[in-house]
Amino acid sequence: MGKFSGKTAVITGSGREKGLGQAIAIKLASEGANIVVSDIGRSRDKATEDIHIGSTDAMEAVAEDLRKYGVNVTTCVADVRVQTDMQALAAHAVAEHGSLDIWINNAGIGYIMSSIFDVTEDDWRAVIDVNLTGCFWGLQAAAKVMVDQKSGGRIINIASQAAKSGFPFAQAYCASKHGLVGLTRSASIELGPENITVNNVCPNHVTTGLGAWQNKFTSEALGLTEEEYLQRMRDKIPMRRVGMPEDTANAVAFLCSDDAGYITGESLNVSGGEEPH
Repeated sequence: MGKFSGKTAVITGSGREKGLGQAIAIKLASEGANIVVSDIGRSRDKATEDIHIGSTDAMEAVAEDLRKYGVNVTTCVADVRVQTDMQALAAHAVAEHGSLDIWINNAGIGYIMSSIFDVTEDDWRAVIDVNLTGCFWGLQAAAKVMVDQKSGGRIINIASQAAKSGFPFAQAYCASKHGLVGLTRSASIELGPENITVNNVCPNHVTTGLGAWQNKFTSEALGLTEEEYLQRMRDKIPMRRVGMPEDTANAVAFLCSDDAGYITGESLNVSGGEEPH
């Protein structure tokens, strides 16, 4: 038994090992939640190349690892950019697990980065479509089910320190994550009367698989070695270390719990003190 026993959590972008989505799934499953592991499943276009997505095989591997916690785990392929896919994902949770209680918008693109002068229309749209529009479609689909269930719910967007501060080579990324602050504030007002809370979690840099790619790209762009870049990053953080996936997962679990029942519309920093805003 755990604090989330009998509840079902959907986590988008959770089909890759060592990613934030997997860490969140592990935390919630360890506290008794049934889990829907969701990812895009296969490359659909240049913006969703195989190296950056959760394949169907990878999704099942993540799911199998979660089953050791004795909870029900299913997988569901879905593209967050497609409104009907998000509706189908929400319906899957209810059909397979009996309810939808927690929805985590974790899927994101953080691997399209370039100088402001080199951003293409396709690059801009790809990032906004996944990071902002995709979160809205997920939020909308989850909220409709939660309202119909009349039992409240928790919706959490994995934003970023980039929801509060700007970073070079990441114009679309920062714009999309800043947009989540406004989306969350608005949605929390509409959904509060339904006992549905909506919040963002805003981690600083986390060296997941995506984080490792970002380390390499940014250090090269700045003319630094990766270790020099990481040390520069640590020096800016009061706790003198970069974030770990578990840091974000713990914050998510708190916001999903009854202890956070009166917290909504917030964007919680998980940055070791680096981001004070």
